[in-house]
Amino acid sequence: MVSMVFPTKPTLIKDEKTMHRRRSIIREFALNTSTHGLPGIARSESIHNRIFWSISFLCFTAVMIYFVTTAILSYFGYPTQINVDIITEWPQYFPAVSICNGAPFHLDRFIRPFLNYTYEQNLINSTNTSTIPAYLASSILDFLIHKTNKNESMDSYLFSLSSMLYKCTFNNLPCSIENFTTFNSAFYGRCYTFNAKMKSNSNNSVRYVNHNGGNGVLDLEFYVHSHQYVPYFWKGAGMVSLVHDNTQLPLIDSFGVLLTPGKSHKLGYKKKTTFLLSSPYTSCTNNIPLPMEIMFNTYYYGADYSYSETVCYELCGQTYAYEKCGCVNPVLWNARSIVLPDTNNVVLAPLCNMTNTPTPCYTQAVDELLNSLSLRQKYCSDCSQHCSIIDFIIHKSALASPLEWQMDGIKAFVESSIIPLPSDWSTEWRSHIKTNYLALSVVCETTIVENSTQTAQLG
Repeated sequence: MVSMVFPTKPTLIKDEKTMHRRRSIIREFALNTSTHGLPGIARSESIHNRIFWSISFLCFTAVMIYFVTTAILSYFGYPTQINVDIITEWPQYFPAVSICNGAPFHLDRFIRPFLNYTYEQNLINSTNTSTIPAYLASSILDFLIHKTNKNESMDSYLFSLSSMLYKCTFNNLPCSIENFTTFNSAFYGRCYTFNAKMKSNSNNSVRYVNHNGGNGVLDLEFYVHSHQYVPYFWKGAGMVSLVHDNTQLPLIDSFGVLLTPGKSHKLGYKKKTTFLLSSPYTSCTNNIPLPMEIMFNTYYYGADYSYSETVCYELCGQTYAYEKCGCVNPVLWNARSIVLPDTNNVVLAPLCNMTNTPTPCYTQAVDELLNSLSLRQKYCSDCSQHCSIIDFIIHKSALASPLEWQMDGIKAFVESSIIPLPSDWSTEWRSHIKTNYLALSVVCETTIVENSTQTAQLG
């Protein structure tokens, strides 16, 4: 019998051993791993079991990948939540209180320059008059624009605090005009703020509610001199007041409370705070852009005010109006320092003239800006929500005032004022006092604060 021997290639045997070793390593890993499904695949003795475990493994792997991906996307979406707490804030800063006369100008200082202007414009034939004719009413704003564009001061036309403030006490301690800072309102002219935070003395310039052992009560008494209001320019007599944070710009044109004469007004307040997370959670900001900083330094006289979203949009609207029209909205005369986009060049823009057209150029420009996302991104890129929002919830009430025993003191104050008296003062002074005197008490109702704080949900 003949035996046949077939030679075996050494390399083939070596490859089979290598493959067997690799399979055994993979099988051992699959049998011992804690990963769900792989041990079932490795132990399977039939093709059906192996298919079942393989499908199960792939399905659960896909589910795991989905949830992991969702978690990662949620994290980089920076989800937040608002936590609302009721806390007792003690000691608590007393808020700032801003006050303006209801009319910006007094007639005795205003009328002569105004009549001279109208005479130069050939609107009247003579300046020998003590009143403003009704047909010149529309020229009042033109005169103010003319004065502003020539950078001529109008301070002498404005009501001074010393001519209006009869009495001032804070927590039963006397205060005076020295305790007020000055600012210019677009609507009300010269205004005054008690307890604003100042740059020069930031640590000591703000009073606490419990100053001098008191409960936080500011008492003010005013005489508004309504007989000196410029005719046709304003429709009511009284004062305008705003309670706001010590570092907050007083937006008294929009949020001021109107105070009528003949009453003693009480503004009781409660404090409410909201704090938002900065980037990347929100787009809020605390940074003061250059145009706003210039505005603060020009019209707010040393007050240490923070960023304002409202003012930021007013300024970017003025900037776009200037580029489109060569002038800016005359109503916002205290917001005409323009910084051109992508530069640090400051331009003191002229005010546009008042026109009889329904949509003046500056109005069209602002509408165009607000309706265009690309323009807002270019001109208003600095305008985001403020990260710190401090509000004061006001409860308003009033009593009739003044009483008879107050009359003589008020009369003496009015007669010592620099504002000329009415022509019938000697006989009708009681009537004038009742239609011009008002009192204001700003009172802290509670030191309990509603505090809303934005926090991150993850991380």
